[in-house]
Amino acid sequence: MTQAAAASWNPRPKLLAAVVGFSAFMEVLDTSIANVSLAHIAGSLSASQDEATWVLTSYLVANAIILPMTGWLANAIGRRRYYILSIILFTLASVLCGLAPSLPVLIAARILQGLAGGALQPVSQAILADAFPPDKRGASMAIYGMAIVCGPAIGPPLGGFITDSYSWHWIFLVNAPIGLLLALASMRLVHDSPAQLEAQRRRREEPFSVDYFGFALIAIGMGALQVMFDKGQQEDWFDSSFIRGCLMICVASLATLVWWELRHPHPIINLRLFRNRNFFAANVLIFGVGVAMFGAIVLLPQFAQSVLGYSAMDAGLVMSPGSLLLILLMPIGARLVGKIDPRLMVCLGFVSTGIAMIVTAHYMSASVSQGQMVMLRVLQSFSMAFLMVPINVLAYVGLPPTEGGNAAALINLMRNIGSSVGISLAVTWLARGMQVHQSQLVDRVSVLDPAYQQTMAAMSGSFDTMSAQAVIAGQVAQQAALLSYADDFYFFGAVALLIAPLIWMSKRPPAGAVAPPPEAH
Repeated sequence: MTQAAAASWNPRPKLLAAVVGFSAFMEVLDTSIANVSLAHIAGSLSASQDEATWVLTSYLVANAIILPMTGWLANAIGRRRYYILSIILFTLASVLCGLAPSLPVLIAARILQGLAGGALQPVSQAILADAFPPDKRGASMAIYGMAIVCGPAIGPPLGGFITDSYSWHWIFLVNAPIGLLLALASMRLVHDSPAQLEAQRRRREEPFSVDYFGFALIAIGMGALQVMFDKGQQEDWFDSSFIRGCLMICVASLATLVWWELRHPHPIINLRLFRNRNFFAANVLIFGVGVAMFGAIVLLPQFAQSVLGYSAMDAGLVMSPGSLLLILLMPIGARLVGKIDPRLMVCLGFVSTGIAMIVTAHYMSASVSQGQMVMLRVLQSFSMAFLMVPINVLAYVGLPPTEGGNAAALINLMRNIGSSVGISLAVTWLARGMQVHQSQLVDRVSVLDPAYQQTMAAMSGSFDTMSAQAVIAGQVAQQAALLSYADDFYFFGAVALLIAPLIWMSKRPPAGAVAPPPEAH
C-alpha cells in the first residue's frame, strides 16, 4: 500500500495513532491498577483478602481466554465494529466495577471488562499497522510498545494515589470519561482498510461457521492456565490439589486444542503460523520479554515498598523516569529498524537487559538511595526500547498478508503468558528465597558468636534483652529479603542472556519490511 493509498482511507494517521495507543494503554493499565487497592476493596465489600484477589484473577483469566480469539472475531464481525464495541463494553464494565455493591458483582464486572479489553491490544496493533505507509510503520509499533510497557509500571502507583486520595471506586470510574472520548474518537477515525473490506465481502459469501469446540477448549485451557499462575504461590503450588487440577485441565485442553485446530478447516486460531521460522522465533523472544521485563516491573516497586518503606507514590516516582525514557527512545528504536539488522538490535537488547538485571541485583541493599533506584529502573527500561519494535518486525517476515490478525493475537498471547510466568516466578521465588535465606542466617546468629555478643552489648543501653533480640531478628529478616530480591534479579538477568542467541534462528527481513503488512488485521 502506497502512502497516497493509505491516506485516501485514513487521512489522519497520527491522530488515530494517539487514540488507538491510548486505548491499548488504558486496557493494560487495568491489569495492575487494582493491585494496591485490594485491602480497601476487601474492607469495603466485607470480604477477606484472599477473596479480594479474585478481582485481579478474574480480569486476567477473561483476558487470557479472549486474546487468542481476537483475530477470528475481528475477521468475523469486522475489525472497526469489533474494536469500537470492545471500547464501549470495556467502559461500561468499568462503570459497573466502580459501582459494584458486592464482591460477586465486582468479579462479574471484571470478567466482562477483561473480555472486552482483550481485543484492545492485538486489534490496536493491527490498526496501527494499517494506519501508516510501510516506511513509517516502525513509528506505529513504537507507539504500541510504549502503551503495553508503560501501563503495568504506572498502574500500581496510580491506583495507590487514587485510592488514598479518593476511594477504590475511582480506579474503575476514571475509565468512564476516557472510554467515552476514545469511543467517539474511534468512530470518526477508525476505518477498515480496502483490503479488510474486500476480505469481509468474501467472507460474507462463504457459509458462516463457528469453531465452537475450539472456543470451549481455549476458554477452559487458558482459564485454567491463568488461574494456576495467579493462585500458585497462594495455594503452595503443586502441593495443592486445586493447582494440580488446574494443570491437568490446562494440559489436556491445550493439547486437544492443538490437535483440533490443526485439522479444522476454519480454525479459530491458526497454529500453522508457527511453521514460519521467524514467527516461531519472535514468539519465543516475546515470551522471554514477558518473563524478564514484567517480572522485574513487579519486583522493583515491591522492593521499594516492602524493604525501603516507600509509599505507593514514592515507588511510582521510582518507576516513572524509566517510562518517560521509553517514550523518548521508542521512536529512535523504530527509526533504527530500517537501518540496522533487527536481529542485531534484539540480541543487543537482551544482552543489555541481562546486564541491567545483574547490576540491579548488585545494588540490592538497605542503603540504596532513591536516585540509585531511579537509575536502575532507567537502565532496565533502556533496552526495552530496542526490543519491542524489531521483534514485531521479524514476526511478520514471510507471513501471508491475510494472517496478520491471527499473528497479532498469538504474539500478544505469548507476551501475556510470559508476563504471567515472570510474575509467578518472581513472587514464588521471592517468598521461598526469604524462607531459605532467613533459615541460613538464623543458624549463624548464635549467643556464642562474638559479633552477636558485641551487638547485644552495644544495644543494652537503649533496649532490654527482648527488644534487642527483636531488633536483630528484624535485621535478619531484612537481610534475607535483600538476598532474595538479588537472587530474583540475577535469575531474570540470566534468562535474558540465555535468550539473546535465539534471535539468530530467524531470517533477516527484506529491505523496507519495518512492520506487519498493511493488510494485517
